[in-house]
Order: sequence, then C-alpha cells, then structure tokens
Amino acid sequence: MDPITAWAVTTGEAGMRAQARGLAHAAADAVLEFELAAAPLWRPGLGRWRERLRPSPGGGPPEGLPDLLVTCGRRSAAFSAALASEARGVVRAHIQDPRRSVADFDLVIVLGHDDTAAAPNVIETVTALHEITPERLAAGAQGWRQRFARLPRPLTGVAIGGPTRRSGFSRADGRRFIGILRSARLQGGLAITPSRRTPGHVRRCLARTFGEDSGVFIFDGAGDNPYLGILALSDRLLVTGDSVSMVSEALATGRPVQVFDTGEGRHQRFLDTLVGRGLASRAPAPAPPRTGPFDETPRAAAALRRLLQERRTGRSG
Repeated sequence: MDPITAWAVTTGEAGMRAQARGLAHAAADAVLEFELAAAPLWRPGLGRWRERLRPSPGGGPPEGLPDLLVTCGRRSAAFSAALASEARGVVRAHIQDPRRSVADFDLVIVLGHDDTAAAPNVIETVTALHEITPERLAAGAQGWRQRFARLPRPLTGVAIGGPTRRSGFSRADGRRFIGILRSARLQGGLAITPSRRTPGHVRRCLARTFGEDSGVFIFDGAGDNPYLGILALSDRLLVTGDSVSMVSEALATGRPVQVFDTGEGRHQRFLDTLVGRGLASRAPAPAPPRTGPFDETPRAAAALRRLLQERRTGRSG
C-alpha cells in the first residue's frame, strides 16, 4: 500500500503546531508542515491559497495534494474549508472548535470545554493532542540524564508558562508559585524550565530563591532546550495551568502531575475535569498516583486512519 501523506497547516503558534504535527505524524507516514500566511478568510480555492503556504524550515513548496490535511486554529479552518471542492479525495481533520459548521470537515477533534455541539464527525478529548511519544521522551532522556544526575531525588520537573489573553500571572501568583516550589525543594531536587511567556518578576524570584542552590536546575534560555529531558527524567511534574498543551504533555509521560492554577476560566474547567478524573491535582495538593500515560492523540489518530482506509477503499472500489 502506498504511504499515507499529510500536510499539517497552522498559523504558526507553537501550541497549534505541536497539536497538528502530533496528529499528522501519528496518522500518516510522511508529513509536511506549513504555516498559513495572512490572507482574507473569504478567498476560496486551492490555487489562491497554495501561494499562502510557507513551508517549515527544511521543507519545500506544496506539490500535488496529500491524503490527509490536518489543521488547527480558526484561520487554518477557513483554509481547509476552502479546499472542499478542489480536494475531494483529501481527508480533512481540524483540531479545536473551527468556529464554523463541523460539516465542513471529515473529522473535528475538540476539548470537552470547547462546548462544540456533538456530531458523528466530532471527537471530544479530555486532553489536547500533542507530539510527545515514547521515542521522543527516550531521546530527551539521553540528552539530559548526565546533566540531571547531580540533582537530588525525587526530582520535580517544573514547566512555567505565563500570562494569556484571558488571565495574568500576577506578582501574587508568582509569590504563591515560589512558595510551592520551596516546599517541593524540601522533598528533593527541582528541574525548572521557564518559557518565553514567563514574566520577568517570576524569573527574578527564581534566581533569588534558587540561583545558588546546587539541587536546582533553572534553564537560562541558552543552549539546548531541556523540556523533553525534564518530562522524561522527572519523578513528578509541576506545570502552570495557563497552557493546556503543557499539562496534556505532562500527563502523557505517566508521571504524577500537579497543576498551578492561574485562574483562567476555560482552563479552570479543563483542570476541573482532570482533577475529577484523578489525573492531576491543583498544587499544592499532592498529585494523584499514576499507573501510566494518559494520551488522547492515539485515539484521534486511529479514527483518522479508519477514515483514510475508507477513502482509499472507496477509490479502489
């Protein structure tokens, strides 16, 4: 059987790219990633949209059509819908609420808190899709095992986000968060990675509190990113709740997960679901024990592969 080809198309946001890439790689054999440049949403047609696709680094221009198109985000949903008449053989999957009729797609994958109406082609997931796999975790562990070997155990891995459009990361939040980290340090080591969104006041407080502590690693932004290594090698994980993607990736490791609640409304509903299902806790409450990874990406990918098989069978029939 010919290999399954896919395009992963977003508007370039890191979280959207990770979701689209993760699903595309889980469902297809060969994946090309594209970023959709700004364009009026009303312009239909593949010919006009093709020139708006910017390949990812190392990629080439779009040629032909893939078997599968995976999009994430409102503008890329419009792109996918614009291809409907010209790409009838392409299976089109969209991640997140497309803010348009779900009938425009073969499959729509949404989080429970998106409040998307139920439909036969809609899959509701508990966590966000992502590209964390056992293979990627193993590679991350290999690159960071020696560097983290000096840190005391149990090791708490800490991933810090920052303000969003709907919520801040106030100085009071920062003080509360540092207090939780102090308590975790009394029990073992810390491996901390801020993000580009992490406020300066949080970074400065981290440096003042732990900068001279040999039992704490703080990523300063230089050199290799330790994120995968932290996910792979920590005994437990503490993640800020502003990023549904980071929380979902933490749960995919199988480690106990605590979430620092930053107070964003929709994200609180997401966290309520995780706590209710015993998947995570609100820090500083102890993380529930875990017996294995929780990952919704394989379920969505399996549904896509069934659609792809049906499409191919229909072509050959």
